[in-house]
Amino acid sequence: MFRFLKKILKIVFFAAIIVGIFSLGQYYGETQCKTCPPQDLDFSLFWEAYHAIKEKFANKDDIDEQEIIYGAISGMTESLDDDYTIFFNPEDTKIFMEDVKGTFTGVGMEIGIRDEILTVIAPLEGTPAQKAGFMPGDKIIKIDDVFTLGISTDEAVRLIRGPKDTEVTLTILRKNWEEPRELKVKRATIKVPSLKWEMISSSETDEDKNIAYLRIYHFSENATKDFKEAAVEILKSSAEKIILDLRSNPGGYLYVARDIAGWFLKTGDIVVTEDFNGEEPRKEYKSLGPEKLLSYPIVVLINRGTASGSEILAGALRDNRNIKLIGEVSFGKGSVQEVKYLSGGSSIKITIANWLTPNGTLITGQGLEPDIEVELTEQDYIEGRDPQLEKAIEVISKIR
Repeated sequence: MFRFLKKILKIVFFAAIIVGIFSLGQYYGETQCKTCPPQDLDFSLFWEAYHAIKEKFANKDDIDEQEIIYGAISGMTESLDDDYTIFFNPEDTKIFMEDVKGTFTGVGMEIGIRDEILTVIAPLEGTPAQKAGFMPGDKIIKIDDVFTLGISTDEAVRLIRGPKDTEVTLTILRKNWEEPRELKVKRATIKVPSLKWEMISSSETDEDKNIAYLRIYHFSENATKDFKEAAVEILKSSAEKIILDLRSNPGGYLYVARDIAGWFLKTGDIVVTEDFNGEEPRKEYKSLGPEKLLSYPIVVLINRGTASGSEILAGALRDNRNIKLIGEVSFGKGSVQEVKYLSGGSSIKITIANWLTPNGTLITGQGLEPDIEVELTEQDYIEGRDPQLEKAIEVISKIR
């Protein structure tokens, strides 16, 4: 009898272990599985539509199963109504990686959606787009014969890109223009420089050059190294003051913006804060030094093409050191994207948070207001005048 009871208890014990393992596995699967669909999500509508297409579509030979999947994912991101959450197929992923590396084939301008209209954020330095006369804030109405109403940024990039030495015609509308105009531009291999700097004088006689004029074009992979080299040269020069020009800088890598900020700020100063809309605690990115340019008086130039990382840098300098911003209201691209690489070479860029300046100012959708507003008109641009830089020289010359 004792042996029988012992055998029964052993069976019950092992059964309990099996049930426990099964329950734990089920719980883990429900809570941890990253690729499993939610249990309450019904995919039957998707499959109904898929099978209807397979059964009814007239040109069945034109059906590409992979493109159907890509299209479905693109539709999913577009339903979020966020201009910066985008699905990239393998080809678009390659284009995106080329952009952030700073070398690609195209016309050389950063574009984005502003007030639901495809807009030029900034023509990049020395590129065909800049030479053709594109300006920050230009509204792109058509790309060749394709109207851009409702177009996504990645689709617009795909249409503008093309083989080297071929032409693309962009129909644009500019502030104060009564009607749109066509601008033709020839595509080329684009290599975006990180920055340039030179010594300038506060007087018309060009004597006593004591101002370092430093223009950063893009926070690309090479920008940290290039900035360090420029900063060392400035420290060795006769520079007593710095004009930091972030006009038409569309941003780039966040870590590059923080690295550069560290040269101008005290170690531990907040550079930017990520706000996750209450989903998780805010995350602060602080200056890591080296503080080498902390003692220099500085003014910063911004315009409608100052976006993303360059807005972070400008906001950090103003909030931490009360540095004056001169120019025009910046673009207002202050959301944080994370790139998730998917199978087959595709990827998805997802907005995960918004950036706040150290004082808590939201950048997204509103940009940074300059302390001293100076407009650069189309006529100024054509005739080579720069009243914004002239004002920066005037202001910094009075700082002791």
